Order: sequence, then structure tokens, then C-alpha cells
Amino acid sequence: MMLFKIKTLKNISLLAIVLFAITTNAQKAKIDGVAVVVGKNIVLNSDIDKFKKEVELRSEGKVTISDCEMLEELMNQKLLAHHAIVDSVTVSQGEIDNKVNRSVAFFVNEYGSEEKVVEAYGFNDIQDLRKELEKVQKENALIEKEQQKITEVVDVTPEEVRVYFNGLKNKEELPEIPAEVELAQLVLNAEPTKEEGERVIDKLNKIREDIMNGSSFSLKAIINSEDPSVAENKGNLGVITKETPFIKEFKEAAFSLDEGQISEPIKTDFGYHIIKLHKIRGNGREVSHILMQPEISDDKLKETKEDIEKIIKEVKDGTITFEEAVRKYSEDKDTKLSGGLIMNPYTGEPVFELTRLPPDLFGRISELDEGDMTDVFYDETREGEKMYKVVFIRHKTNTHKADIVEDYVRMQQFALEKKKEETLEKWSKDKIQETYIKLSGDHKKCTFKKDWKKENK
Repeated sequence: MMLFKIKTLKNISLLAIVLFAITTNAQKAKIDGVAVVVGKNIVLNSDIDKFKKEVELRSEGKVTISDCEMLEELMNQKLLAHHAIVDSVTVSQGEIDNKVNRSVAFFVNEYGSEEKVVEAYGFNDIQDLRKELEKVQKENALIEKEQQKITEVVDVTPEEVRVYFNGLKNKEELPEIPAEVELAQLVLNAEPTKEEGERVIDKLNKIREDIMNGSSFSLKAIINSEDPSVAENKGNLGVITKETPFIKEFKEAAFSLDEGQISEPIKTDFGYHIIKLHKIRGNGREVSHILMQPEISDDKLKETKEDIEKIIKEVKDGTITFEEAVRKYSEDKDTKLSGGLIMNPYTGEPVFELTRLPPDLFGRISELDEGDMTDVFYDETREGEKMYKVVFIRHKTNTHKADIVEDYVRMQQFALEKKKEETLEKWSKDKIQETYIKLSGDHKKCTFKKDWKKENK
């Protein structure tokens, strides 16, 4: 259980720091005293409780942690942040902006819109939230870079991997490797006809003309827009910047407008839009839009399905391999050149834990064996693109205890991670001795793994 706790803390601590930090600052929670000072960094008593709750939430209740354990984890983070400054570690503005953008995108996905995120965390607007996130993410980036600097020369030999594996085996602590799959896909898109695209453009042009002649943009949006959020925002997307995670073509059009101007119809992956620029606010633009998506007829869907079924028959007959069929026919630009290989967006590797697949895909492949294909099935992206696809099981392993041969790469990663953690532990024990640390109140009674209470000796 302790190993699970440590691993979970390592995986979620930086995200939790973002969450509790912006909550603390945005809601202006009552500051109930400083728990500890590490160098020039502080941890508040309220931070400990917020971080604990976030850890328990993110681990779905699988991890419980005491105040003292939580405080030590926070002190470790602050020690790294302090010495990153001492060691002249630098972080570019571009790196910070990327982290902020990912954080905003995460929060928007959680709450549904920027407006709801701003409301949930008590900020005046999205720009205030981004400023606070910038401070937090700068510290996170410094922590990450300091860790990389400390462990950059750490490596493991095959003999160290063997010793690590045998140590776990002798203690009967070999990890259970979950069932995993490598997947490839062949995709045919059901595209709207040229005439349908022209119909949508003509309709948007008519709406644009009506608005320019005095009709209400928000009313037209409510009646016509196919954006799911239109019922709540009446087409108003709030303030966007060039860093806001929006479709490139949309932002380019929005930033080319003058105040009060309405764009001609533009095409993005979501469909066709007209955009109105309400006001220029510093580096941001307050905009509204109306989205319309071309319809795809049942005949076109049927035709697309029949086409992909013919291709799969060729594969099953042995006329062509699945990979060759993908390169020749598939219309998914992200996987076509790799023979259909699907990459895990969280790891960057072509491997998925079977039970962590989306439920609909899990249901299609859970009973299949390596080398099998799913039946042809319909799918649709959140942008509204419609398609038929087939998924091929390139490789599949069942749940099993770790094996030194079959799972060597994984065991090598585990051994390397352990050695890096040991290096970081030694570094922190050394740095504690030369860093100003002051514990307050009852926290002096905590029993820590490291000598954080050195001033009390």
C-alpha cells in the first residue's frame, strides 16, 4: 500500500498543486498561519488540508495520507523549487504558456466552459485565472527541471535490472502487469457533398446579411447555431487570445476582424462559422459565433459502410494485408502513414491497458485475440465528423506477473525510476542541511523520514 501511495503522489502532485493553489488564491481563503518556511518558500496550514483532499479525490479514495506525510511531500516540492532558483534553472515563457494552456484546457473539459471555470474558482475573468496559473506553472516547471538536472546522468545496467527484479521476486512483490493491447485502425470518412457545403455557406451568408441589417446576433445564434453550448452562452465565447486552445483557422479569422465586424463563413474541423468581434480587450478578443455543420445523407453513410466492407473482405481473403489496406485506403491522417497504429495520447506509446480503453472500444475488442479485427462500426468525432472504421489487434498480452524476459523494458524503466528516486532522496537529505527551514506550531511534533527539524536539535 505504501508503494501505491508514493507512486500516486508522484503522478498527481503537480496537478494537485495547480488545483489547490488557484483555489487558495482565487477564493481568498482565510490564511490560518504558516506551517513551514523552506528557503524563501512557504506552506500554509490550509494548503495541507487542500492538498490532502485533492490527493484523495484524484486517487478515487485509494490513498489516504496524514497531515505530517502531506507536509513532508509539500516540503520536498518547495525544496526543489528553492534550489532550482539557487542553481539558476531557467524556464522560458513559451514553456509556461504551454503549461497554462494545457491547464485551462483541462479545467474547461472538467467544467464545460471557460466561464464555468472562472466562476468555480472565483476569478473576475479568464485572464485573471491565467495570470494565477502562470505563477503556479512556473514553479512546477522549475521543480521538474531541477529534478531532471539532478537525475540526468542516472542510468541502469542490465545487471542492476536483474538484481532489482530478483529482489522483488524474493520478497514476492513482483508487480502484476495488466492486460495490454496494440491497436491499428482503418477509417473511411463519410463526407458531405459539395452541394451540401454550398447550401450551408449560402445560409450563413443570409444570416450574416440579416445581422448586418439589424437582426440580433444572439437570437440568430440560438435559432441556428449547432454549437452545443449555444443555449447557455447565446453564441458568445468570451475573450480568446492567441494562446487560447481554439482551432487555428477560427483564431486567425477572429484576430483579422475589426470591432463590430462579422466574418464571412469560414471552415474548420467543426463545420462552418460566422464570427462577430465585439471588442478588443488588450491581447484578447471578445467574440461570438454561429456554427453550422453540413448534413450527411443516409445514402452517403450507407455507401461509406459498403466501401469499407469491400476493403476488409480483401484483407480477409488475403489479397492485401491490413497495413497495406490502411496505407492505400484509410482517410485518417494521424494513423495512415503508420499502418493505422493508434498512439496512446497519455504515454506517447502504441500500448493501451485493456481496461482503460473507452467502454465502447473495450466492448468491441475485449474478447478478440491478437490478429483479429472488429466488425465494421460507425464512429463520430466531437467535431461532428462521421466515419466507419475497423480496429485490428496488432498485439495483445493477458494480465500476468512481471517476467524478466517478456517485460524487460518495463522492468528496466521501474529499476531506473527507483534509482532516480534514490538519487533525489540523497540530494534532498544533503540540501536540507544547507537550507533555511522553519517549522511552526504542532508540525514540530511530526515524525518525518528526513531531518526537516534540524533547527530543534
